[in-house]
Amino acid sequence: MFDDIRPFRDNEAPSIAKKLVNEQALQHSIACYVMPSLFKVAPSFSQWLVKCYLAWRIKPINSVKEFQTEVAKYLHRLIKKSTDGFTFNGLNNLDMTKPTLFISNHRDIALDPALMNLALYKNGIETVEVAIGDNLLSKPWVSDLMRLNKSFIVKRGAKSKREMLTNSKNLSAYIHHTITDNEQNIWIAQREGRAKDGLDKTNAALISMLLLNKPKEQAIEQYIEQLNIVPVSISYEFDPCDNNKAIELATIEETGEYQKSADEDLNSITQGLLGYKGRVHIEFGQALTGYFENSKAIAAEIDRQIIQNYRLYNSNLAAKDKLQNAPHDNNALESLTQRMHGLTEAQQRWLLTMYANPVLAKEKY
Repeated sequence: MFDDIRPFRDNEAPSIAKKLVNEQALQHSIACYVMPSLFKVAPSFSQWLVKCYLAWRIKPINSVKEFQTEVAKYLHRLIKKSTDGFTFNGLNNLDMTKPTLFISNHRDIALDPALMNLALYKNGIETVEVAIGDNLLSKPWVSDLMRLNKSFIVKRGAKSKREMLTNSKNLSAYIHHTITDNEQNIWIAQREGRAKDGLDKTNAALISMLLLNKPKEQAIEQYIEQLNIVPVSISYEFDPCDNNKAIELATIEETGEYQKSADEDLNSITQGLLGYKGRVHIEFGQALTGYFENSKAIAAEIDRQIIQNYRLYNSNLAAKDKLQNAPHDNNALESLTQRMHGLTEAQQRWLLTMYANPVLAKEKY
């Protein structure tokens, strides 16, 4: 059941892992970033080294959990190298004996759910199944890698309204089945695509999708209680992709559209993982309970919790002050100024705006 969208199972893990080891595009990607100097002069040899290393590391892997344990080792190192500290709070206030649907803001394609998983892993809590759009899975090896890491597929390429509705119903049923029958935690972003402008807003259509599987006679609040929805705020002091996001937003403002390059999403994943992020914090909210009139009311409560729990850094405050010509923290502004190097005036304004918007949003609550 749900074979076209579900993550890989334990009995599939060894063969998928071996397949990934032999994937030249994966070897190429790792070699480029792990040993760039050697890759320039001896690309084939560097890829062979990567292949040998991967083969050695995956040899004992016989389950998805064992694969994720291996991934966690690298994630620990990655966080240590690319951040000034990763913190999280609020898990102790939740009943994690109940399967949970975590809905968070979305700033980074791969790192948001990875950090969620790391926080859970550190507390001995079952990691989440991750919702990922099929637009990010154009390469089969990327799809294999993500599904091996407990990702399930959100189909977004529907060619008709009927197909879109069918896909949405299937996804809604899968999420309910995974939480209530399989008793697995799930992570899904509050909307499709990253909040490139720094405005974290839940798409009510996402909530409507979740409710598609609800029996007509069942009250909304009862179904929401079954899903056990917990809003989550993910806050980055610095966004490794801020430069590119500012260019995209300025281009859309000027021309009305933006065309992605062929490997742009994959490059964003790599940049987000490896780039400097400063401090990073995750705040877990409270499970949604009580009466909700409709999807918009549920989305509004998720927004309230995510925005109120968002951790502001000096980078956010300095950006807002700069845009409003107010006195500002010179050190924090200097860091932002360095990140704006080479950008046009319009692009610089967008970069400052994406950092300032969380402050402005918080002021409204």
